[in-house]
Amino acid sequence: MKRRIISFQWNDDNHISQFKKRLYSTILGGVIGDALGVPVEFKARKLNITGMIGYGTYNQPPGTWSDDTSLTLCLMENLIEEKDETELMKKFAAYREGYWTPYGSMFDIGRATDDAIERFKRGVPIEQCGGASEFDNGNGALMRISPLAFMLWNESDFSKRQAEIERWAFITHRHPRSTLGCIIYIEFLINLFDHSPKEAYKQAVHSCVENLRGTEYENEFSSYKRILNDDIASVKRENIMSDGYVVHSLEAALWCFLNSDRYSDAVLEAVNLGEDTDTIAFITGTMAGMYDQMESIPEEWITALARIDDILDLSERFTQFCFEKSKQ
Repeated sequence: MKRRIISFQWNDDNHISQFKKRLYSTILGGVIGDALGVPVEFKARKLNITGMIGYGTYNQPPGTWSDDTSLTLCLMENLIEEKDETELMKKFAAYREGYWTPYGSMFDIGRATDDAIERFKRGVPIEQCGGASEFDNGNGALMRISPLAFMLWNESDFSKRQAEIERWAFITHRHPRSTLGCIIYIEFLINLFDHSPKEAYKQAVHSCVENLRGTEYENEFSSYKRILNDDIASVKRENIMSDGYVVHSLEAALWCFLNSDRYSDAVLEAVNLGEDTDTIAFITGTMAGMYDQMESIPEEWITALARIDDILDLSERFTQFCFEKSKQ
């Protein structure tokens, strides 16, 4: 039987406060990771980043975030407004014109997402806009899907969680390998609500393998074997890839988080892996923010963020949206 979204979390002010802190730290954790990674995206692994810097790859000031954050905020806003996939794609198209960007103009977008927007603008049905080929397995859906963890946290039916993830991932990425990465990620975030990182990892893997066996996703288990069959945390650093391939991005983020004791250590490790630094640090920061919460995030990194007040306002609205949903 379906449980109401976060229903018992709202019994008293303390529970509301705790949920709000968890949501804020998860969102800000990701945004900060993104901003830390933007200046050194595409750089080789020979990095020694120790804090928030600026300029570099895109010549942007410190605290600037990229499409990882922008498209995540678009999804949050779309969920609050209870609009459909078509409306979300309109927001993605508007992002290319400066919507939900730090300073009013876009400077970064993934190829598969850009291609999906172009198909949408040409009139392709929304359910066919996402790329479905072997070459459409970038991390563009994975990077923006985290708000669903708060929508699905109290949903006990795996198939319903799966369907909701598919709904929002498919508009840009329809290949099952990409979607499986999103499912593993959301299951992990949900389990971080109540478990240690290692236990959350174990529970997420078990849930995915047991529930997706016999589906089209089973054919993709081998692609994620270092996550599903082994312990990704035990892999040596030199064997962790940090490019934009969805499997490598999820592996790298899990590796950074599971091998770190603090938020700052996790995101800086992600940045110093090089290559797709903003996305991998965004995903890592989301995981670390979910678990470590606000107290572990350096205040100077928060205050450095572009449009911090707008991000906090949207996070407040998203918290209120979850509260209203719980009463339905």
